[in-house]
Amino acid sequence: MICVSIGRTRHKMVLAEIQEAAKRGAQLIELRLDFLARAPDFKRLLADKPCPMVATARRIQDGGRWARSEEERLMLLRQAIVGGFDWVDLETDIAERIPRFRHVKRIVSYHNLREFPDDLEEIHMRMSNQDADVIKLAVRAMHPADNIRVLELVQRSRQPTVAFCVGDLGTLSRILAGRFGAPFTYAAFNKERGIAPGILSFDEMRAIYRYDHITPRTRIFAVIGDPVAHSLSPVIHNGAFRTLGLDCVYLPVRIPRGDLEESLQALDRLPVEGYSVTIPHKEAAARLARQRDSRVDAIGAANTLVRASDGGFAAYNTDAPAAVESLLFALAQIEDPPRIAGKSVLILGAGGAARAVAFGLHQAGALLTITNRTPERAQELAAAIGCRVVDWAARHAVTADIVVNCTSVGMHPHVDESPLHVSFLRPGLVVFDIVYNPENTLLVKQARERGCHVLTGVDMFVRQALLQFKHFTGQEAPRDLMEKLVRRALSPVKWSEEEFFA
Repeated sequence: MICVSIGRTRHKMVLAEIQEAAKRGAQLIELRLDFLARAPDFKRLLADKPCPMVATARRIQDGGRWARSEEERLMLLRQAIVGGFDWVDLETDIAERIPRFRHVKRIVSYHNLREFPDDLEEIHMRMSNQDADVIKLAVRAMHPADNIRVLELVQRSRQPTVAFCVGDLGTLSRILAGRFGAPFTYAAFNKERGIAPGILSFDEMRAIYRYDHITPRTRIFAVIGDPVAHSLSPVIHNGAFRTLGLDCVYLPVRIPRGDLEESLQALDRLPVEGYSVTIPHKEAAARLARQRDSRVDAIGAANTLVRASDGGFAAYNTDAPAAVESLLFALAQIEDPPRIAGKSVLILGAGGAARAVAFGLHQAGALLTITNRTPERAQELAAAIGCRVVDWAARHAVTADIVVNCTSVGMHPHVDESPLHVSFLRPGLVVFDIVYNPENTLLVKQARERGCHVLTGVDMFVRQALLQFKHFTGQEAPRDLMEKLVRRALSPVKWSEEEFFA
C-alpha cells in the first residue's frame, strides 16, 4: 500500500488533491498540516474523506514546515486525534506525551535528514516500546549500502515498520519497502511541492514501478550512475516488463564515483540480477566483471552487467552496436546504400560512451578524430583505437562528415550548453548527439537551424536498451513501445497511467 502525502497551503487545494488521489486509487492519505497557511478546519478537510487519513505536523528540524511553538503543535495534534483522523504521526520524542485515544492509530516516527545514525537498530528498539501501531524511520543515506540496512531492519522487525532512506541515494528503499515487509511506503501526490527529499510521486510509484505488484519473488534490475535521477531506463524497461507480463522491477540507483564495487556487493543482498551502467561507471564495470564479451575487452567499458552462474558478473557493451545501427539508420535517409566506411568522424568525449562509439565506428571503417576536455583521456582513447587526436580548443578546425557528441554537455539540467559553437555547423553535416534527455538539446536545435542532418540520442538509447533487455531476460523487448514511452516521458504532456502505457 502507498500512503499518499499531500501538502498545500490552502484548504481548497488540499481538498482537490484528496479527491484526485482517491480517483487514482489512494488507500491511505497523509495530510501535512504543517504546510497549511492558517489553522486547519478539520470538519471541512475530513467531511468526505475517501479513505483513512493520517495527521502529520512536521517540525523544521524533521524536514517539515512547522515554524510556530511546540506547544501549539502538540495541541494541534491532540485536536487532530479527536477531530476525526484515523492515524496520527508522532515523533519519538513526543510520543509519550500524547496518549492513545480511542480507535486512532499511532505512527511513531524518527527523522534524521542530516545523516545515517550508527545506532539505527537501537533507536528502533526504543521506539518499539512507545505504543506504536507502525514505527517509521526516515534517515539520510550516505552510501547505497544504507538502503540495504534499513530494508533488512524492516524485514527483521517484529512490529510493523516503515523504514527508508531520504535523498537521491535512497530511492530504491522507498520502492522496495513492501517487498521487505513494510505495511506501506510514502509517495507525494505532487512531488514538486517539496514534501520530502527524494520522494517519488504517487503516479510514478504506481505507473512506472507498480509498487503494489512487487513481491519477494519479483526479479530486480537497475540502472546505476551518478547522476541517475534523469534516466528514462526505468520507464522503458518497466514498461516492457509490464507489457510482457514479467514479474520484474527496474530501479534507479545512484552510486557515487569510486563506490561501484562496494555498492554492488551490498546490493547483492537484494539481490539485483542485472544492471544498466551509465556515467561514470562504464570503465570500472568492465574491470570488475569476471566474464567479458569481446566488445568489452576491446573497448575497456561496459554498459551492461548480468549475474553469471558463478555469482559474479558478465559484462557486455550494447552501446557500440546501437551507435552503428543508429547512424546507419540516419544515413539511409540521405544516401543509398548508407555507408560509414571512409567517412571522417569527429567524436567529442573520451569516456565510456565515447569509447564504445569510437570502437563501433572504427570497426565500421570510419576515419576518426577524438577530442576531449581532458586531453590525456583523448590521447589514451586515440592510442587504443589507432586514430587521430586533437586538442579540445582545436576541435572547430577539424573537417568532418559526421560529428558525434559523447559528452554530457547539454544533458539535463544543463540544457543551455552545447559542446560546439554554432559556426561549426554547416548544411549537410551529420550531427549525432547521443544525449537523449532532453532529446532536443541545444546542439540538436542549432544543427537543425543550420541545415545539418540530425540524429538524436533517443534512437541509440532505445537500441542499446533492446539489447540489454535480451541479456537480462532472454526475451525480445517491444521496440515500438520503448520508443513511444521515451517520447511520452520527454513530452510536456501529462499522461494518465492508462494513457501512458496504452
